Amino acid sequence: MRVSAVDVIRAKRDGGRLTDQQIDQVMAGYTAGEMADEQMAALAMAILLRGMDAAETARWTQAMIDSGDRLNLGTAGRALVDKHSTGGVGDKITLPLAPLVAACGAAVPQLSGRGLGHTGGTLDKLESIPGWRAELTEQQIRDQLAEVGAVICAATPTLAPADRKLYALRDVTATVESIPLIASSIMSKKIAEGTDALVLDVKVGSGAFMKTPERARELAESMLAIAAAHGLRASALVTDMSTPLGRTAGNSLEVAEAVEVLHGGGPPDVVELTVALAREMLRLGEVRGPDPAEVLAAGRAYPVWRAMVRAQGGDPDAALPAARHVEPVRAERGGVLAGIDAYPVGVAAWRLGAGRARQGDSVDAAAGVRLLADIGTPVTAGQPLLELHTDRPATLDAARAALAGAITLAEPSTPVERPPLIWQSLGSEK
Repeated sequence: MRVSAVDVIRAKRDGGRLTDQQIDQVMAGYTAGEMADEQMAALAMAILLRGMDAAETARWTQAMIDSGDRLNLGTAGRALVDKHSTGGVGDKITLPLAPLVAACGAAVPQLSGRGLGHTGGTLDKLESIPGWRAELTEQQIRDQLAEVGAVICAATPTLAPADRKLYALRDVTATVESIPLIASSIMSKKIAEGTDALVLDVKVGSGAFMKTPERARELAESMLAIAAAHGLRASALVTDMSTPLGRTAGNSLEVAEAVEVLHGGGPPDVVELTVALAREMLRLGEVRGPDPAEVLAAGRAYPVWRAMVRAQGGDPDAALPAARHVEPVRAERGGVLAGIDAYPVGVAAWRLGAGRARQGDSVDAAAGVRLLADIGTPVTAGQPLLELHTDRPATLDAARAALAGAITLAEPSTPVERPPLIWQSLGSEK
């Protein structure tokens, strides 16, 4: 018997639990265009306000998976391992991580997305490399995994199409923050992708969607519960996003920094998190190989990066886009750099042109923010602390306004430590 969309909305609005039949039919109807956007928007708001239990969330995830195809990415004996980050400012970890894990013996099918608002998108970053393309067919993904061991690309059009449609609706109806909807959105694509193991990087702090450790843990546990319900080996790291990762936020700027890391250098926090995630991916994938820290430091993941870029039409030797206008943000007084707030840095990069206000907007590959001083270091009055990069000088005032209050200076000689990068590890496999 067909369920009524209005009855389903009413049931969740009043705090009821949705049945499997209700979830399956609502998702199928919405994907097919038989359920109106305003009805799904009302249901999404009811879910935001009333929540869903673990069984509902697992079924919601399954219904989104069933709306499309599952990928078959057989890789000639290599374990398929993947990572998902919930997003932040300067989070370029996927770029060095995928080739590193491949260099250690696993295969990494990293289906990624684009940035929205203050958070950057992996595909936007890679598209700053001349010639690089994000759109691949399933056969091209499979071939590249077999030949190179790593691929970073857009999801295929038939992968969880219900999620793509629902995500766009959530973005314009103030329902993005719902943990069941976030968890099911992420996990539907990862499960449909067919990976053997998944490591979740759940960000917490001002630059993340989850602002508190409690919310971050709740999201991590929800995703792990979905993974368990679907037989997927998974674990999660809750990591800091109160300050930007690395020293850059912006597309080509972050690619250049990732290449530094692949050469054995780069910012210590980017190296630390890349290695931690690589070790966890290899452990979950049961891959016994060299220590990722040694592989990264020796530059042995860099040839995989070059092969991965070339396989997708990119030129790893080409010059990256550089901004025509670069202006410093200077210290107003002397002291010790005690903090750089991730959120305003992300907003500044977005206003300079590195991000988009809505899906479909274009981005400026060269725009962004470069950090010039590390937390805990002494600074003098007038010293440049940040650089603003843009091709549109009219955006500079708005970017400076976004950075008001972003920099915290302590009195000279005050001991200052950066917050721990990894807050917590979660997962039954631990």
